[in-house]
Amino acid sequence: MNEINMVPFIDVMLVLLIIFMVTATVITPGAINVPSAGKSSKAPDKRVDVLIDASGKLSLAGEVQRGSLSEKEAVAAVRAALAADPELPVMIAADSELRYQQVMSMMKQLREAGVQRVGLSVK
Repeated sequence: MNEINMVPFIDVMLVLLIIFMVTATVITPGAINVPSAGKSSKAPDKRVDVLIDASGKLSLAGEVQRGSLSEKEAVAAVRAALAADPELPVMIAADSELRYQQVMSMMKQLREAGVQRVGLSVK
C-alpha cells in the first residue's frame, strides 16, 4: 500500500482539540492584586490636610485651618499656603464611603494649582 492512512492522525487531532477546549473553559484569569496600605510612611509634620467627609464637604487642617469650603475656595487657600512654602506637602484625607471620583477631582485641581506634593492619607 503506497498511501498514508490519515484516519488515526485525524482521531488524535480531534482528541487534542477536545482536551484544549475543555481546559480553556476551566482556567480562570488571574485576579488583580491591589496593594494595601499596611504600613505607610509617617506623614510630614508641616503639611496641609484637605479633609473630605462622607457628604463631600471640604475643610482644611494642618498649617491652614478652615472649615466648610467649596472646592475652589479650598484650592485657593492651599495655593496661598504654598506661596509661603512651595515645597509644603498636601495630604487628602477622605472618608472611606466617599466616591472615588470626588477624591480624584480634588487631586486634579490641586495638581493644576501647582501643588507638587499631593498624597493620600490612610489608616
